[in-house]
Amino acid sequence: MPEYRVYLIGSDGHFFNSVALECADDEAASERAKQLVDGHDVELWRRDRKIATFNHKPKMQF
Repeated sequence: MPEYRVYLIGSDGHFFNSVALECADDEAASERAKQLVDGHDVELWRRDRKIATFNHKPKMQF
């Protein structure tokens, strides 16, 4: 099964953590990576190929 890596991106734009995933294909890996968006952006990679970036949506402040 293909191996992927999700990088968690801090507010300063730098990676602060990563999570290894094993998924059947890019679509399955993308769905899993979206679940890791929690107050920070994430990037999904397979080896040296960037597959997607998922941006968090900040809460509206009034």
